[in-house]
Amino acid sequence: MAKNIVEKIDDLVKIKSVLISVSDKSGLEAFIPGLIEVNPEVLILSTGGTYSKIKEILGQKADTCLKQVSDYTGQPETQGGLVKTLDFKIYLGLLTETYNDAHKADLKRTAALAIDMVVVNLYPFSETIARKGVTLEEARGNIDIGGPAMIRASAKNFIRVASVVEPSSYPLILSKLKTNHGTLSLEDRFGLARKAFEHTAVYDRNISRYLASKSVNDIKSCYKSGE
Repeated sequence: MAKNIVEKIDDLVKIKSVLISVSDKSGLEAFIPGLIEVNPEVLILSTGGTYSKIKEILGQKADTCLKQVSDYTGQPETQGGLVKTLDFKIYLGLLTETYNDAHKADLKRTAALAIDMVVVNLYPFSETIARKGVTLEEARGNIDIGGPAMIRASAKNFIRVASVVEPSSYPLILSKLKTNHGTLSLEDRFGLARKAFEHTAVYDRNISRYLASKSVNDIKSCYKSGE
C-alpha cells in the first residue's frame, strides 16, 4: 500500500476546533475565554471532568461552543471513563491532511471535523507512585492510554495540528493567536510537537521504570485469583 506523501501544507492554520482533555486543569480559567475571544466561532470538544470545568467557566456561552466528545462521536463513555476518546472520528480529525482529497472525502463520509488543536495532559502517574503506600492497582489505574494517543497523533500531524501538553504554554499560545488573527504558524506547531513527544517519552519511561521495579509476586499479592 502506498504511503501518503505530503507535498503542500499551510504555514498559518486557523484554530477553529479544539479537543481538550486534561488532568491538570490549571490555567483553563484564562485559556478558554481567551480562545473564544480570538475566535468566537471556535468549537471545543471535551470529556468528563474537563467538560464540566469548561462548562462552569463559560456559563451560558457553553451552549454555542462546547460539545461533549460522546455527543460528537455518537459513542457514550464506557464505565468509569475507561474509553472516551479512542474513536475513529477523533483520529481521522487529528490525522487528516489539508490537501488530501481522500481525507476530505473521509471527513465528509463520517461527518467528522478536522481538529486543529489538542490540549491534553496525562493522568498523574508519577505523582501517584510517589505517594506512600500506593498500590500496584492504583498505579496501573493511572496509566493513561487515550491521552498519549491523542498527543502523538496531533504531534505527528504538526503540519496542520497544534499539540499542547503544558498549561504553562497557554499564555504564549493565546498571545500568538491574537497576534496572528487566530492562527498558529508551522514554527509554532513544530515547536509544540517536539515538546509533546518529549512529554509522552518521559511519561512512558516512568511507567517502564516502575514496572521494572516490580515482580510477579508483587502482582499476585495485589490481586485475588479468579481461579
